[in-house]
Amino acid sequence: MKAEIKKRAGAETTVLREKDGVCLIGYKALDGIPWLINAFSTRLGGVSEGIYGEMNLSFTVGDDPEHVLENHRIVGRMIGVAPEDMVLAAQTHTANVMRVGEEHRGMGLVRERSYTDVDGIMTDAPGLCLVTSYADCVPLYFVDPVHRAIALSHSGWRGTVANIAQNTVTEMHKAFGSSPEELIVCIGPSIAAECYEVGEDVAEAFRNAYPKEEAGRILTAEPGKEGKYLLDLTEANVCNLRKAGVREEHVQKPDLCTACNASWMHSHRASNGKRGGMSAFLCIRP
Repeated sequence: MKAEIKKRAGAETTVLREKDGVCLIGYKALDGIPWLINAFSTRLGGVSEGIYGEMNLSFTVGDDPEHVLENHRIVGRMIGVAPEDMVLAAQTHTANVMRVGEEHRGMGLVRERSYTDVDGIMTDAPGLCLVTSYADCVPLYFVDPVHRAIALSHSGWRGTVANIAQNTVTEMHKAFGSSPEELIVCIGPSIAAECYEVGEDVAEAFRNAYPKEEAGRILTAEPGKEGKYLLDLTEANVCNLRKAGVREEHVQKPDLCTACNASWMHSHRASNGKRGGMSAFLCIRP
């Protein structure tokens, strides 16, 4: 890889996989589970051009849909899953989580979706690959190693305040009998606090949603900038997962900031909105 990789301080949780110019990110904690496929895309190795290049996996940013679908095929060949076996969430910054199954194969990619306003998807169907989309927001990977069930949830600031993490844990328990204490959760590459400035309206939403002590860790007032704060979405999601009953030692934090690595990752904030999109992939091997 030609681009410089800037990792966050602390334990390294991700690994880079590169083949024929395609670069994907995997989580070490999930790589150790033999029945699981996990990946997160980067900008590198696709057929998109201009601000979308090279690897854009978003159908909603104005790129040629055929390029986007071909990029999914390229990633699919690398991880061993065809687009016909993928299912794409319908993200609108909600906290809604939906179970998907055989009847949803290919939806959002090669078939029209039968659902809307779904930011989290879960399944226990082997060979059905969950896909969610990002360009700074927080990817949440959930794995139940006991019941062989998985979920992916997209947690932007609205989804974090609405606690999609808790909703995912609750829905996995209802659908599969998943116990929060047994879940393994990986927080994927997302924007770090030092790169994520927000205004008073967003800060107030977090102050209302979290106890004072937690809000103090999640929000940091910027010196000399009245009404401006740095928002730590990772810490907010860690708080959500802890309260949902997930064991802290089972939560893997990200070691990559999307904005700090905008040369090889799509970042909405770093590009001023002129960008493509990345995707998280999670699948039970067939």
